[in-house]
Parts: sequence; structure tokens; C-alpha cells
Amino acid sequence: MQTIIHKSLKKYPAIKQADEILRSCVHCGFCNATCPTYQLLGDELDGPRGRIYLIKQLVETGICTEQTRNHLDRCLTCRNCETTCPSGVQYSRLLTIGRELAEKNSPRKIFDTVLRRLLRLVIPYRQRIGVIVKIALKLKPLLPAATQRQLPEEPRVELDLPKHQRLVIIPKGCAQDAFAADINTDCRVILDKLGISSVEIDADTCCGAMSEHMSQTSEAEMFMKKNIDAWWQSIESGAEAIVSTASACGVMIKDYGRLLENDSAYAEKASRVSKLCIDISEFLAKEDLSLFENSQSKKISFHAPCTLQHGQKVTGKVEPLLEKIGYELIDYNDAHLCCGSAGTYSILQKDISAKLLSNKLGNLLESQPDIIATANIGCILHMRSGTETPIKHWLQLINPSKD
Repeated sequence: MQTIIHKSLKKYPAIKQADEILRSCVHCGFCNATCPTYQLLGDELDGPRGRIYLIKQLVETGICTEQTRNHLDRCLTCRNCETTCPSGVQYSRLLTIGRELAEKNSPRKIFDTVLRRLLRLVIPYRQRIGVIVKIALKLKPLLPAATQRQLPEEPRVELDLPKHQRLVIIPKGCAQDAFAADINTDCRVILDKLGISSVEIDADTCCGAMSEHMSQTSEAEMFMKKNIDAWWQSIESGAEAIVSTASACGVMIKDYGRLLENDSAYAEKASRVSKLCIDISEFLAKEDLSLFENSQSKKISFHAPCTLQHGQKVTGKVEPLLEKIGYELIDYNDAHLCCGSAGTYSILQKDISAKLLSNKLGNLLESQPDIIATANIGCILHMRSGTETPIKHWLQLINPSKD
């Protein structure tokens, strides 16, 4: 795909990369076959190929219409297309560049601007979102059933675990810490039984993904640098890994090295952090879990989040771990498709998100599983809003202190 960059954009820092990605696309359309929004809406401009054409038009004219921005907004950033693409087109990176240019060239309406700003002021800060969760818990009987199911199931537990020779860092994150701190608690208990110490560091914060997806690059970099600074002492002290229990955070942290490669003060540290980051499923796949064998034979439908299977390219890790300790895993249709959570997508694109959730739950529940398991807090909360079937992080099925 030949691209002639508009003169007004030639000095834009990422324009060369955008040009290279555009030129790598061969217009085959394989991406549309697995794109959730294209399947749902049937509009070429709501599929990856159409959005690539819109971004090409943007960089060639320097103009972005509201219609173009809306089509870019409707992308889930699930990266299913990247898994499918035979040419290896870095679509998610191109989309990020396209969205940044759209934000600069096509101002949003006031309501949309204010809503996005409010989300960025609350969700990435665990103290702030924690206050909202505490208020919601006090008002729980008055809230809709779907919202009640999203609230924390268990109180936070402070652990006093012995020290071991091996050490890992577990990011506390933001939304997960407020809504389901017990996920990291279970993770730390499991690691302790394997003879591995873990630390959660109060000074760390949001991974930066939300800001990155909302085209707030400087804000995302601020979060990334805060985390690097927070984790660095433990890294220097010999931490062997940064173990992510939220796949959306994991895919972001694994990208720190690339995102900060031009920052002279942080490039080397960011690269090291990215190399140390590993999803908990990848980490536990290397350990002996015979200690955790479960006598119960419950049926599990496992939803692999897009950030795990398409973002991190981690597949086939969780299912064998659950089967090894005694659970029965159920196959279901369209396991590659998004549940519709996608960070703030379920708030900003409610109608599309609700349809995707309905489709996903229909497939997951078809064989009547006892539990739906997944690997990301966003998917957990979103799916809980649509069903009374228990939705758990798969780690919570391993911890021997749990049912």
C-alpha cells in the first residue's frame, strides 16, 4: 500500500512507523473474518482493513472527520486481526497512531470529552476507584443485580508469609486491586506453597494501558515510569520476574521497552522490565502443581481474554493447568472472540459491547459449566454483569483454600 504523507504530518514522530505499517498491508481481508465489530456490524469501515484505509486517508490529507474517528473508536483493540494476518501487519500500533492524529485533528463533543476525562481521573487510581467501590458496597441492596455481582466478593486479606530464596513482583494495578484484591492474595498463597516469595509494592500504579488507548501518550508514560521506579529496587534485589495476574496489564508491561525506547533516562530500565514481565499462566506452567490437585470434578468454560491470546500470544497454558488439578474443561464456539469489555469500551460503546457480551456468554454457557474462568479483571466484571453463573479468575480455582 503506497502512502504519500501529507506535508503537515511529516514531522510527526510516529509518521514513519505508520507509513511502514501501511505499506505492509496487502488488502487480503483475512482480518475481517475474525474481527468482532465487522462480524457484528457488517460495515467494511468497522473492520481492520477499512480502518487501515481510513488511517491512510488521514495521513495523506491531514484531515480527520468525526465519522472517521467514530469508526476508529469502535475498534476493541482486541488484536484478533493480528493473530489472523498473514503479513504480520502491526495493526494495534497503527491504530494507536491513527487515534492520536484523530484526537489532534477532530475535537470531541463536550460530553464525550468530559466523560473520557472523568474515566482517566478515576479508574487508573486505585485509591479513588476504591472509594467508589466502598460506597457501592454500602449501597449494595439498592443497586441493580448486575452491578451487585460486579462488587468485591471477599474482603481484603493482609498476608504474613515467610520469605523464600526466590522472589517475584506482583503488580497491584488499579481496578483489580479495588474490585478483586483476592486474586493477588490467592496468587501469593499459591506461590508461597511453591517456595516463592512475592511482593506487592504500594508505590506502583496503573500500567498505563487506559491512557495509551485513549491517546494520552504523556499520561501513559507517566504511569509507566512510576511503575519502573516502584519496582526497580526489587528488581535490583534479584526479583526473577514481574508476574502479571491481569492479562491486560501484562500485555502493556511487556510493551514498556518499545514504548520508552527513545527515552534516554528510562529506555534501558523499561527494556529490562518488559523482559521480566510474564503472565502468571506462563510462570506456573514451569512449576510443579501436583500439590494443588483437586478432588472435585467441576466443569469449567475458560474464556481466554484478547489481551492474553492475541496481545501476549499466550495460548494453551491455562487449560492444561486446570485439567492437571482435576477440572473438566469444556470447548465452546468462537473462543477467539472478545467478550466486549476491552477496558473502557463497555462504558464508551455500550450497545456494541452488550451484543458482544451476549454472544460470548451464549457460547460459554451452552454446555452449562459450573464456573466460567478467565484471566483479566475487565472480563470478569463485564461477564458478571450478564450472568449469575460464577465468574472467577482461573487462579482462584487453584488455591487449595478455596472451593
